[in-house]
Amino acid sequence: MDMQTLIDKCRAGESLAEDDPQVQELLTQSGQEAQKITVKLNASYNTQAEIVDLFSELTGRTVDPSFVCFPPFYSNFGKNITLGKNVFLNIGCTFQDRGGIHIDDDTMIGMNVTIATLNHGLEPDQRQLTTPEPVHIGKNVWIGSSATILPGVTIGDNAVIAAGAVVTKDVAANTVVAGIPAKFMKNI
Repeated sequence: MDMQTLIDKCRAGESLAEDDPQVQELLTQSGQEAQKITVKLNASYNTQAEIVDLFSELTGRTVDPSFVCFPPFYSNFGKNITLGKNVFLNIGCTFQDRGGIHIDDDTMIGMNVTIATLNHGLEPDQRQLTTPEPVHIGKNVWIGSSATILPGVTIGDNAVIAAGAVVTKDVAANTVVAGIPAKFMKNI
């Protein structure tokens, strides 16, 4: 298996045995690459253009120059992040993106937001098995500080996720959700 096959399997939501030596080697390679890039991003001052270039290197895709990130930023994979135009990431965001994170245009993500896209098997003998599920964040979404978005969630356009919310299921467009787990608060 090569890296592109691994990425394709993750995007398809295929479970992977973390204890498979071939899978482990690829995950180690990708993790080391992501770590090298995020250290460059986080360890010294970078201009906005340099941050865009580093994110392009991290994701393996051209990132629009309108993208803004205030480091530090953390990712354990990097190759499965897609960013639209005018996306803003505040300080301390963590993306576990192996399952795929797609963020549409004009979305703002607050400080210390975590987006996770992997689950381990529930049964003890299945803990080494990971199942990726993508997260899709629509256009003009606002995610408040310290929110956590769990695997498989889709957040509709113009939605607001309150600070500290834990989003475990899809969020409808033009709504506000809050709490643990996040629940509907009101329509916008």
